Amino acid sequence: MKIGCPKEIKPQEYRVGLTPNAAHEAILHGHSVVVETGAGAGAGFADADYIAAGVSIIGTAAQVFAEADMIVKVKEPQPAERKMLRRGQVLFTYLHLAPDPAQTKDLLASGATCIAYETVTDRTGGLPLLAPMSEVAGRLAPQVGAWTLQKANGGRGVLLGGVPGVGPARVLVIGGGVVGTHAARIAAGMGADVTVLDRSLPRLRYLDDVFGGVFKNSYASAGNIAEMITTADMVIGAVLIPGAAAPKLISRAQLSTMKPGAALVDVAIDQGGCFETSRATTHQDPIYDVDGIMHYCVANMPGAVARTSTIALGNATMPFMLALADKGWRKACEEDAHLLAGLNVHAGHLTYAAVGEALGLPVMTPADALTL
Repeated sequence: MKIGCPKEIKPQEYRVGLTPNAAHEAILHGHSVVVETGAGAGAGFADADYIAAGVSIIGTAAQVFAEADMIVKVKEPQPAERKMLRRGQVLFTYLHLAPDPAQTKDLLASGATCIAYETVTDRTGGLPLLAPMSEVAGRLAPQVGAWTLQKANGGRGVLLGGVPGVGPARVLVIGGGVVGTHAARIAAGMGADVTVLDRSLPRLRYLDDVFGGVFKNSYASAGNIAEMITTADMVIGAVLIPGAAAPKLISRAQLSTMKPGAALVDVAIDQGGCFETSRATTHQDPIYDVDGIMHYCVANMPGAVARTSTIALGNATMPFMLALADKGWRKACEEDAHLLAGLNVHAGHLTYAAVGEALGLPVMTPADALTL
Protein backbone atom coordinates (compact mmCIF):
# COMPACT_ATOMS: atom_id res chain seq x y z
CA MET A 1 0.00 0.00 0.00
CA LYS A 2 1.11 3.57 -0.61
CA ILE A 3 0.68 5.69 2.52
CA GLY A 4 0.56 9.47 2.23
CA CYS A 5 1.02 12.21 4.82
CA PRO A 6 0.24 15.82 3.85
CA LYS A 7 1.25 18.90 5.80
CA GLU A 8 -1.43 20.05 8.24
CA ILE A 9 -3.10 23.26 7.09
CA LYS A 10 -5.42 24.05 9.99
CA PRO A 11 -4.29 27.37 11.55
CA GLN A 12 -1.43 26.95 14.05
CA GLU A 13 -1.43 23.16 13.69
CA TYR A 14 2.20 22.08 13.94
CA ARG A 15 1.79 18.34 14.43
CA VAL A 16 2.29 15.81 11.65
CA GLY A 17 0.47 12.54 11.04
CA LEU A 18 3.55 10.37 10.52
CA THR A 19 6.87 10.52 12.35
CA PRO A 20 9.97 9.31 10.50
CA ASN A 21 10.01 6.28 12.83
CA ALA A 22 6.39 5.37 11.99
CA ALA A 23 7.09 5.82 8.29
CA HIS A 24 10.15 3.58 8.56
CA GLU A 25 8.08 0.87 10.26
CA ALA A 26 5.60 0.98 7.37
CA ILE A 27 8.43 0.69 4.87
CA LEU A 28 9.85 -2.31 6.75
CA HIS A 29 6.41 -3.90 6.31
CA GLY A 30 6.79 -3.56 2.55
CA HIS A 31 4.76 -0.38 2.00
CA SER A 32 5.79 2.88 0.37
CA VAL A 33 5.37 6.25 2.04
CA VAL A 34 5.06 9.72 0.52
CA VAL A 35 5.19 12.86 2.66
CA GLU A 36 4.59 16.46 1.61
CA THR A 37 7.72 18.59 1.83
CA GLY A 38 7.92 20.45 5.13
CA ALA A 39 5.14 18.39 6.71
CA GLY A 40 7.17 17.59 9.82
CA ALA A 41 8.94 20.93 10.27
CA GLY A 42 6.55 22.20 12.95
CA ALA A 43 7.25 19.13 15.07
CA GLY A 44 11.00 19.31 14.52
CA PHE A 45 11.28 16.67 11.78
CA ALA A 46 13.17 17.77 8.67
CA ASP A 47 12.62 16.36 5.19
CA ALA A 48 16.07 14.80 5.54
CA ASP A 49 14.82 12.76 8.52
CA TYR A 50 12.08 11.26 6.37
CA ILE A 51 14.41 10.64 3.45
CA ALA A 52 16.78 8.79 5.79
CA ALA A 53 13.81 6.61 6.82
CA GLY A 54 13.14 5.71 3.17
CA VAL A 55 10.28 8.15 2.53
CA SER A 56 9.67 9.91 -0.80
CA ILE A 57 9.20 13.64 -0.34
CA ILE A 58 6.54 15.21 -2.59
CA GLY A 59 6.08 18.89 -3.32
CA THR A 60 2.33 19.39 -2.84
CA ALA A 61 -0.60 18.04 -0.87
CA ALA A 62 -2.47 17.46 -4.12
CA GLN A 63 0.24 15.01 -5.22
CA VAL A 64 0.10 13.21 -1.88
CA PHE A 65 -3.69 12.80 -2.09
CA ALA A 66 -3.48 11.73 -5.73
CA GLU A 67 -0.84 9.05 -5.16
CA ALA A 68 -1.70 7.57 -1.76
CA ASP A 69 -4.07 4.70 -1.04
CA MET A 70 -4.30 5.79 2.60
CA ILE A 71 -3.99 9.33 3.96
CA VAL A 72 -2.69 9.65 7.52
CA LYS A 73 -3.23 13.02 9.20
CA VAL A 74 -3.72 14.61 12.60
CA LYS A 75 -6.62 17.05 12.29
CA GLU A 76 -9.85 16.72 10.36
CA PRO A 77 -9.44 17.41 6.63
CA GLN A 78 -10.03 21.04 5.77
CA PRO A 79 -12.41 21.99 2.89
CA ALA A 80 -9.61 22.08 0.30
CA GLU A 81 -8.37 18.66 1.43
CA ARG A 82 -11.82 17.11 1.40
CA LYS A 83 -12.12 17.93 -2.29
CA MET A 84 -9.02 15.80 -2.93
CA LEU A 85 -10.37 12.63 -1.31
CA ARG A 86 -11.69 9.94 -3.63
CA ARG A 87 -13.78 6.78 -3.53
CA GLY A 88 -11.82 3.79 -2.31
CA GLN A 89 -9.23 5.92 -0.50
CA VAL A 90 -8.75 5.46 3.25
CA LEU A 91 -8.52 8.49 5.55
CA PHE A 92 -7.10 7.85 9.02
CA THR A 93 -7.17 10.89 11.30
CA TYR A 94 -9.16 12.75 13.95
CA LEU A 95 -12.56 13.69 12.53
CA HIS A 96 -14.86 14.97 15.33
CA LEU A 97 -17.88 14.90 13.01
CA ALA A 98 -20.71 15.43 15.50
CA PRO A 99 -20.42 19.25 15.63
CA ASP A 100 -19.33 19.56 11.98
CA PRO A 101 -22.11 18.98 9.42
CA ALA A 102 -20.12 20.57 6.58
CA GLN A 103 -17.23 18.15 6.98
CA THR A 104 -19.62 15.20 7.32
CA LYS A 105 -21.40 16.16 4.10
CA ASP A 106 -18.11 16.45 2.20
CA LEU A 107 -16.76 13.13 3.47
CA LEU A 108 -19.98 11.37 2.51
CA ALA A 109 -19.79 12.92 -0.96
CA SER A 110 -16.14 11.87 -1.39
CA GLY A 111 -16.94 8.16 -1.20
CA ALA A 112 -13.79 7.66 0.89
CA THR A 113 -13.46 5.30 3.85
CA CYS A 114 -12.87 7.48 6.92
CA ILE A 115 -11.63 6.03 10.19
CA ALA A 116 -11.58 8.39 13.16
CA TYR A 117 -8.89 8.17 15.80
CA GLU A 118 -11.28 9.40 18.49
CA THR A 119 -13.73 6.48 18.21
CA VAL A 120 -11.28 3.55 17.97
CA THR A 121 -11.69 1.56 21.20
CA ASP A 122 -9.71 -0.97 23.23
CA ARG A 123 -10.49 -4.03 25.34
CA THR A 124 -11.05 -1.96 28.49
CA GLY A 125 -13.53 0.39 26.85
CA GLY A 126 -10.93 3.13 26.51
CA LEU A 127 -10.07 5.28 23.50
CA PRO A 128 -6.41 4.50 22.84
CA LEU A 129 -5.88 6.99 20.01
CA LEU A 130 -7.57 9.83 21.85
CA ALA A 131 -5.83 9.10 25.15
CA PRO A 132 -2.35 10.48 24.33
CA MET A 133 -3.76 13.79 23.13
CA SER A 134 -6.13 13.86 26.09
CA GLU A 135 -3.12 13.43 28.36
CA VAL A 136 -1.35 16.31 26.64
CA ALA A 137 -4.41 18.57 26.65
CA GLY A 138 -5.12 17.73 30.28
CA ARG A 139 -1.61 18.63 31.35
CA LEU A 140 -1.71 21.82 29.29
CA ALA A 141 -5.08 22.99 30.61
CA PRO A 142 -3.91 24.33 34.01
CA GLN A 143 -0.88 25.89 32.32
CA VAL A 144 -2.94 27.83 29.76
CA GLY A 145 -5.59 28.52 32.39
CA ALA A 146 -2.97 30.06 34.67
CA TRP A 147 -1.88 32.29 31.77
CA THR A 148 -5.50 33.24 31.09
CA LEU A 149 -5.91 34.24 34.75
CA GLN A 150 -3.13 36.81 34.47
CA LYS A 151 -4.47 40.37 34.70
CA ALA A 152 -2.81 41.41 31.43
CA ASN A 153 -4.90 38.77 29.67
CA GLY A 154 -8.17 39.91 31.25
CA GLY A 155 -8.13 37.43 34.11
CA ARG A 156 -8.54 37.85 37.86
CA GLY A 157 -4.84 38.34 38.45
CA VAL A 158 -4.66 35.23 40.63
CA LEU A 159 -1.55 33.07 41.00
CA LEU A 160 -2.51 29.41 40.85
CA GLY A 161 -0.40 28.32 43.81
CA GLY A 162 -0.72 31.48 45.85
CA VAL A 163 2.16 32.56 48.12
CA PRO A 164 2.72 32.42 51.89
CA GLY A 165 -0.10 34.42 53.44
CA VAL A 166 -2.23 34.33 50.27
CA GLY A 167 -4.36 31.29 49.48
CA PRO A 168 -4.15 29.34 46.21
CA ALA A 169 -6.57 29.59 43.32
CA ARG A 170 -9.57 27.29 43.31
CA VAL A 171 -9.70 25.03 40.26
CA LEU A 172 -12.81 23.04 39.36
CA VAL A 173 -12.33 20.20 36.85
CA ILE A 174 -15.56 18.86 35.34
CA GLY A 175 -14.92 15.30 34.15
CA GLY A 176 -12.71 12.75 35.83
CA GLY A 177 -11.49 10.83 32.77
CA VAL A 178 -8.08 11.04 31.14
CA VAL A 179 -8.18 14.80 30.52
CA GLY A 180 -9.61 15.62 33.92
CA THR A 181 -7.24 13.41 35.88
CA HIS A 182 -4.16 14.83 34.20
CA ALA A 183 -5.48 18.38 34.54
CA ALA A 184 -6.16 17.88 38.23
CA ARG A 185 -2.72 16.38 38.86
CA ILE A 186 -0.92 19.28 37.21
CA ALA A 187 -3.12 21.97 38.80
CA ALA A 188 -2.58 20.40 42.23
CA GLY A 189 1.14 20.16 41.50
CA MET A 190 1.12 23.91 40.79
CA GLY A 191 -0.30 24.41 44.26
CA ALA A 192 -3.96 25.04 43.44
CA ASP A 193 -6.94 23.91 45.50
CA VAL A 194 -8.47 21.37 43.10
CA THR A 195 -11.81 19.56 42.97
CA VAL A 196 -12.80 17.07 40.27
CA LEU A 197 -16.45 16.40 39.43
CA ASP A 198 -17.67 13.25 37.69
CA ARG A 199 -20.92 11.28 37.35
CA SER A 200 -19.33 7.84 37.69
CA LEU A 201 -19.15 6.65 41.29
CA PRO A 202 -16.60 3.94 40.45
CA ARG A 203 -14.42 6.62 38.86
CA LEU A 204 -14.79 8.87 41.90
CA ARG A 205 -13.80 5.96 44.15
CA TYR A 206 -10.74 5.35 41.97
CA LEU A 207 -9.74 9.01 42.09
CA ASP A 208 -10.20 9.06 45.87
CA ASP A 209 -8.14 5.89 46.33
CA VAL A 210 -5.27 7.06 44.11
CA PHE A 211 -5.31 10.85 44.52
CA GLY A 212 -7.23 11.42 47.76
CA GLY A 213 -4.37 13.39 49.27
CA VAL A 214 -3.72 15.39 46.12
CA PHE A 215 -7.13 16.73 45.09
CA LYS A 216 -10.76 16.41 46.14
CA ASN A 217 -13.67 14.98 44.18
CA SER A 218 -17.44 15.29 44.17
CA TYR A 219 -20.47 14.19 42.15
CA ALA A 220 -21.16 16.15 38.96
CA SER A 221 -24.83 16.99 39.49
CA ALA A 222 -26.20 20.16 37.92
CA GLY A 223 -26.69 21.61 41.38
CA ASN A 224 -23.14 20.84 42.45
CA ILE A 225 -21.72 22.40 39.30
CA ALA A 226 -23.86 25.52 39.75
CA GLU A 227 -22.74 25.90 43.35
CA MET A 228 -19.04 25.24 42.85
CA ILE A 229 -18.49 27.53 39.86
CA THR A 230 -19.41 30.49 42.08
CA THR A 231 -16.19 30.09 44.07
CA ALA A 232 -13.88 28.82 41.31
CA ASP A 233 -11.09 30.90 39.83
CA MET A 234 -10.71 28.42 36.97
CA VAL A 235 -13.06 25.82 35.51
CA ILE A 236 -11.66 23.15 33.20
CA GLY A 237 -14.23 21.39 31.00
CA ALA A 238 -13.03 17.83 30.48
CA VAL A 239 -16.15 15.88 29.54
CA LEU A 240 -16.39 13.41 26.66
CA ILE A 241 -19.14 11.37 25.08
CA PRO A 242 -17.27 9.31 22.46
CA GLY A 243 -18.04 10.54 18.97
CA ALA A 244 -20.93 12.72 20.12
CA ALA A 245 -21.36 16.43 20.76
CA ALA A 246 -20.27 17.53 24.22
CA PRO A 247 -23.06 18.37 26.70
CA LYS A 248 -23.40 22.03 27.74
CA LEU A 249 -22.64 22.12 31.46
CA ILE A 250 -22.49 25.87 32.15
CA SER A 251 -25.02 28.24 30.63
CA ARG A 252 -24.46 31.88 29.74
CA ALA A 253 -26.82 32.89 32.52
CA GLN A 254 -24.58 31.13 35.04
CA LEU A 255 -21.55 33.23 34.08
CA SER A 256 -22.99 36.08 36.14
CA THR A 257 -22.66 33.90 39.26
CA MET A 258 -18.91 33.43 38.74
CA LYS A 259 -16.06 35.59 39.99
CA PRO A 260 -15.24 38.41 37.54
CA GLY A 261 -12.16 37.49 35.52
CA ALA A 262 -12.45 33.75 36.23
CA ALA A 263 -11.16 31.45 33.49
CA LEU A 264 -13.03 28.75 31.56
CA VAL A 265 -10.78 26.27 29.74
CA ASP A 266 -12.85 24.11 27.37
CA VAL A 267 -10.90 21.00 26.42
CA ALA A 268 -14.06 19.56 24.84
CA ILE A 269 -14.17 22.25 22.16
CA ASP A 270 -13.32 19.73 19.41
CA GLN A 271 -16.68 18.13 20.16
CA GLY A 272 -18.56 21.43 20.21
CA GLY A 273 -17.56 22.57 23.68
CA CYS A 274 -19.09 21.93 27.09
CA PHE A 275 -19.92 25.56 27.95
CA GLU A 276 -22.79 27.36 26.20
CA THR A 277 -20.55 30.34 25.43
CA SER A 278 -17.66 28.30 23.98
CA ARG A 279 -16.47 28.87 20.42
CA ALA A 280 -13.32 27.50 18.87
CA THR A 281 -10.23 29.72 18.97
CA THR A 282 -6.64 29.37 17.76
CA HIS A 283 -3.21 29.53 19.37
CA GLN A 284 -2.75 32.93 17.70
CA ASP A 285 -5.88 34.37 19.33
CA PRO A 286 -6.76 31.91 22.09
CA ILE A 287 -8.93 33.78 24.61
CA TYR A 288 -12.03 35.95 24.61
CA ASP A 289 -14.31 37.58 27.16
CA VAL A 290 -18.01 36.85 27.66
CA ASP A 291 -19.73 38.76 30.48
CA GLY A 292 -16.44 39.27 32.27
CA ILE A 293 -15.44 35.58 32.18
CA MET A 294 -12.34 34.68 30.17
CA HIS A 295 -12.66 31.71 27.78
CA TYR A 296 -9.77 29.62 26.46
CA CYS A 297 -11.16 27.37 23.71
CA VAL A 298 -8.28 26.40 21.41
CA ALA A 299 -9.45 23.49 19.29
CA ASN A 300 -6.02 21.88 18.90
CA MET A 301 -4.39 22.46 22.26
CA PRO A 302 -1.79 19.67 21.84
CA GLY A 303 -0.50 21.48 18.74
CA ALA A 304 1.18 23.95 21.10
CA VAL A 305 3.64 21.24 22.08
CA ALA A 306 3.83 19.73 18.64
CA ARG A 307 6.88 17.52 19.04
CA THR A 308 5.72 15.82 22.23
CA SER A 309 2.22 15.44 20.82
CA THR A 310 3.35 14.09 17.45
CA ILE A 311 5.57 11.42 18.99
CA ALA A 312 2.90 10.41 21.53
CA LEU A 313 0.23 10.19 18.84
CA GLY A 314 2.53 8.30 16.47
CA ASN A 315 3.26 5.70 19.15
CA ALA A 316 -0.47 5.09 19.58
CA THR A 317 -1.57 5.12 15.93
CA MET A 318 1.29 3.08 14.48
CA PRO A 319 -0.09 -0.44 15.21
CA PHE A 320 -3.48 0.46 13.72
CA MET A 321 -1.93 2.18 10.72
CA LEU A 322 0.20 -0.89 10.04
CA ALA A 323 -2.82 -3.21 10.37
CA LEU A 324 -4.77 -1.11 7.84
CA ALA A 325 -1.83 -1.12 5.45
CA ASP A 326 -0.89 -4.79 5.89
CA LYS A 327 -4.40 -6.26 5.63
CA GLY A 328 -6.41 -3.57 3.87
CA TRP A 329 -9.03 -1.62 5.78
CA ARG A 330 -11.80 -4.19 5.32
CA LYS A 331 -9.93 -7.22 6.63
CA ALA A 332 -8.28 -5.19 9.39
CA CYS A 333 -11.69 -4.03 10.62
CA GLU A 334 -13.24 -7.49 10.25
CA GLU A 335 -10.52 -8.92 12.49
CA ASP A 336 -10.50 -6.09 15.05
CA ALA A 337 -13.83 -4.86 16.40
CA HIS A 338 -12.02 -2.03 18.17
CA LEU A 339 -10.66 -0.69 14.89
CA LEU A 340 -14.08 -1.18 13.30
CA ALA A 341 -15.46 1.16 15.98
CA GLY A 342 -13.36 3.87 14.36
CA LEU A 343 -15.21 3.59 11.05
CA ASN A 344 -17.29 6.77 10.71
CA VAL A 345 -17.88 7.05 6.94
CA HIS A 346 -17.68 4.53 4.11
CA ALA A 347 -18.67 4.81 0.45
CA GLY A 348 -21.17 7.60 1.02
CA HIS A 349 -22.68 6.11 4.18
CA LEU A 350 -22.41 7.40 7.75
CA THR A 351 -21.44 4.53 10.05
CA TYR A 352 -21.23 6.03 13.54
CA ALA A 353 -24.50 6.21 15.46
CA ALA A 354 -23.64 9.13 17.76
CA VAL A 355 -22.76 11.32 14.78
CA GLY A 356 -26.00 10.42 13.03
CA GLU A 357 -27.96 11.27 16.16
CA ALA A 358 -26.16 14.61 16.57
CA LEU A 359 -26.66 15.63 12.93
CA GLY A 360 -30.01 14.00 12.23
CA LEU A 361 -28.60 11.78 9.48
CA PRO A 362 -29.29 8.12 8.63
CA VAL A 363 -26.67 5.64 9.80
CA MET A 364 -25.54 2.26 8.52
CA THR A 365 -23.95 -0.10 11.03
CA PRO A 366 -20.20 -0.62 10.58
CA ALA A 367 -20.82 -4.35 10.18
CA ASP A 368 -23.17 -3.70 7.25
CA ALA A 369 -20.67 -1.30 5.74
CA LEU A 370 -18.12 -4.12 5.57
CA THR A 371 -20.41 -5.96 3.14
CA LEU A 372 -20.66 -3.10 0.62
